[in-house]
Amino acid sequence: MSYAYWEQTRVRQDPAPAAAPSRAESRRTAAPDRMTGGRSLVQIFAGVFGAVFALVGVLGFVPGITTMYGDLGFAGRGSEAELLGLFQISVAHNIVHLVFGVGLLAARKASTARLYLIVGGALYLVVGLYGSIIDRDGAANFLPFNYADNVLHFGLSLTMVALGIVGGVLYKRSRATA
Repeated sequence: MSYAYWEQTRVRQDPAPAAAPSRAESRRTAAPDRMTGGRSLVQIFAGVFGAVFALVGVLGFVPGITTMYGDLGFAGRGSEAELLGLFQISVAHNIVHLVFGVGLLAARKASTARLYLIVGGALYLVVGLYGSIIDRDGAANFLPFNYADNVLHFGLSLTMVALGIVGGVLYKRSRATA
């Protein structure tokens, strides 16, 4: 085969080079990728919450970090163990935290990350309300909850829902301008 034939074939197979992005476009799109590794903020938020929940679930089983570890019960108000000496926990409570670690998986896609944050936040609102209205000395205190747990659950609820909504809006905007 001749060199001219090869040159013609190569030109037909190679697509024309795309126009280089303007400097403004380059700065707008490159900086977030470098900072976030190509992930959207909502994915990062979900990943952080998932990692923290998984860590808290594991730490609930660690003597020393969990005070009165010998009093850690499976469930119910009889479990006197406290994570960091502040948050009343039980084996079931720790398992719930481990399950909420699913945020690590939800963070793989922006849509599931947003859903995790909003639904998880709504669930924590229900848990906070439940913990606030029950008799802490009664059988309804099955996980168990104390005042510090309730405050934390309300804070988690507001933060997760807000980050899910704001992160989702920012993601949609970034997709619309891309």
